[in-house]
Amino acid sequence: MEPEFPLEFVVEGTPVSLQTKRAASRIEWQARVKEASKQALPEGHWATEGRVAATLYYFPDAAMEGDIDNIVKPILDALGRHIYIDDSQVERVVVQKFEPGNIFPFATPSSMLEEALRRPKPLLYVRLTDDPFEDLS
Repeated sequence: MEPEFPLEFVVEGTPVSLQTKRAASRIEWQARVKEASKQALPEGHWATEGRVAATLYYFPDAAMEGDIDNIVKPILDALGRHIYIDDSQVERVVVQKFEPGNIFPFATPSSMLEEALRRPKPLLYVRLTDDPFEDLS
């Protein structure tokens, strides 16, 4: 059975940059992302062949070191062959960091996003949908 979208989950910890020199750190982070995603997936699912859009909100526990764009690729790669066949299916990515003191009230947060806002930081909130045009009309 295909995953039912939208999917939301939270990954505890600090995302690892694509530029990290320690491959083991990147592999460990990707395994953590994949493991966290399993909570949002039905047993026996298979990867979708359709289009996907990703929202990534990073909530660090202090000012973020490095560039926000460097955390995207390892996350998308971790979900390949698991939620989607290949990250080439990802047509839209929204990524934002919310450093301490720079979090605004979301108008209509999902229950998973509300949970992420309450949990200890650092953490990454991930939302995947099969509608790349969601919220654009």
